[in-house]
Amino acid sequence: MTASTAPSPWLPTAPCTPGRCAAHPGPAAPRAGAVQGVLRLAAGLAAVLAGVLLAPLAAPLPAGRRLLLVRLWCRVVLRAFGVRVRVTGAHAPAAGPLLVVANHVSWLDIPLVAAVLPGRTLAKREVRGWPVLGPVAALGGTFFVDRDRIRNLPATVEAMTRALAAGGRVVVFPEGSTWCGRAGGVFRRAAFQAALDSGSDVQPVRIDYRPVGPAAFVGEDTLGASLWRIATARRIEAEIRILDPISSMRYPDRRALALAAQSTVARESANRSFSSVHQCESVKPASASSARTPS
Repeated sequence: MTASTAPSPWLPTAPCTPGRCAAHPGPAAPRAGAVQGVLRLAAGLAAVLAGVLLAPLAAPLPAGRRLLLVRLWCRVVLRAFGVRVRVTGAHAPAAGPLLVVANHVSWLDIPLVAAVLPGRTLAKREVRGWPVLGPVAALGGTFFVDRDRIRNLPATVEAMTRALAAGGRVVVFPEGSTWCGRAGGVFRRAAFQAALDSGSDVQPVRIDYRPVGPAAFVGEDTLGASLWRIATARRIEAEIRILDPISSMRYPDRRALALAAQSTVARESANRSFSSVHQCESVKPASASSARTPS
């Protein structure tokens, strides 16, 4: 890694790497054949491209219908890649301003949450340049944050606050980095200020994949490698568990609100058993994290 690309020291890091986590076989991770993998990959990319091409036609529709189309489209994309979606827990709120926060395992988290609780997502600036997925994110009104320019963060939080105050929904992965699902990170606080300033509730959700190895998008993993690993998995089940909402009015500051949301998601994680590939969650070089967001 060159000096010009070295990440800032304040960025969150994870011990998860493709070799230790994404390639970890787990209790049972049978693979599909190469032919099925190619067919799934083609079907998934076709579904994504169809959404990009049809998005302008959906723009004039009322907000409720657009969100319904987003939910259906994301389910089609996930199914095309061979991912089965399972929604558990409380009923998804039908409407109203919400800051949706979730643990972060994979790029699959974005369409997974959108299939249940669609909203404007906070993502790292680099996502904007991804092939196919980048334009989709931009069309969806994603808030792109430059992780190397922390001074721009308040403006991003203000934009999120305005979206919430207008009755919209914002989706954030506050761990700031992808983790393999067997371990997790601390919820960064900055995004929770938008909920406090707008008086919006926080909606925590828990994401789990079975098997988790093929779905995990961690460390220096590439998008191409991740796509192929997912497409050639025999079967991936994605569970999104909707937890009880948290009123931001009950907490004095963003630190307390972030901790409450993290504790809620962590308690849900404790109810699930995973075979850990980590001896400890010690500090690793920042290059071991694939999707970091500032606090």
